[in-house]
Amino acid sequence: MLKEFKAFALKGNVMDLAIAVIIGAAFGKIVSSLVDDLFMPLIGLILGGKDFSGMQFPLGGDAFLNYGAFLQTVIDFIIVAFSIFLFVKLLSKFKQKEEAKPTALPEPSKEELLLTEIRDLLKQGKV
Repeated sequence: MLKEFKAFALKGNVMDLAIAVIIGAAFGKIVSSLVDDLFMPLIGLILGGKDFSGMQFPLGGDAFLNYGAFLQTVIDFIIVAFSIFLFVKLLSKFKQKEEAKPTALPEPSKEELLLTEIRDLLKQGKV
């Protein structure tokens, strides 16, 4: 069982997934900082310095409906999703450029050269 687990854990797919999760978590921090530190202050400036997170509707007593926090979360999600979309689009452009590069043809083997020479001689009628 230990041998099977070791084979499973060290498979390429599992390692790739682990690396993707770690990079995804780091990328999530970058996108969160982008949203919190760059985009939200600009959106707040455009909307007249309004901070959505403090918006609430009193329900009576000490109960409040915090619709501002929900709006803030929805806006954060839209910005994060759009940022990830742009990032994936950028990566796909690079991938397309990489795939579009022409590959050099391999040099023909000795056998292929000999067959080509025989073909040419046959065409000329020398054989």
